[in-house]
Amino acid sequence: MTESNDQVQSNDIPAASDVPVAAEGQQERRGGRGEGRGGDNRRGGGGRGRDNRRGQERDSEWQERVVQIRRVSKTVKGGKKMSFRAIVVVGNEKGQVGVGVGKAGDVIGAVRKGVADGKKHLVKVPLTRHSSIPTLSNGRDGAASVLIRPAAPGTGVIAGGSIRTVLELAGIKNVLAKRLGSKTPLNNARAAMEALAGLRTHKETAKERGISLEQIYS
Repeated sequence: MTESNDQVQSNDIPAASDVPVAAEGQQERRGGRGEGRGGDNRRGGGGRGRDNRRGQERDSEWQERVVQIRRVSKTVKGGKKMSFRAIVVVGNEKGQVGVGVGKAGDVIGAVRKGVADGKKHLVKVPLTRHSSIPTLSNGRDGAASVLIRPAAPGTGVIAGGSIRTVLELAGIKNVLAKRLGSKTPLNNARAAMEALAGLRTHKETAKERGISLEQIYS
């Protein structure tokens, strides 16, 4: 089995917001069935409408960014099967972020699968009051290694590539990050996720060590 590394041009990459979410379509269809039932619409239509609005609000909280789309091929018995692979970062800018990968025969389907996969692998990031991280952290995935350290207010996000996308969608606004290994976007994004997953607040560290919070700062 072989894969080609032909990268799709940026003009062919759709915005993640243009990709329809499957959950929304299912909720709309369920709501449409309830509206056509006459008398039952008075009793159940209001509740379904509220559920639909709640689902849309939950979906609107999440932001998706496409990091990379590549055309790959798989060698099968009859020849080569072409498909697209999409790397998508999903986050709510409130301390939750995830990285997903999707493969499909078209770009839209690959992005949709990447969004769904990213929401299945969310990581909760502890944020400080200055929208930074509490401590220094290292992450590694494959040959990629990432160093992330907190920064003073006003510094901004000093990072590049897929690492910057992960940090921004996590809600971090003051941070320093450095790529120390491979340049592969997927490995760097996953290494950043490993670094964020290993973060602990000072309160949690004091509880794990069995000491007081004052001893942590001393």
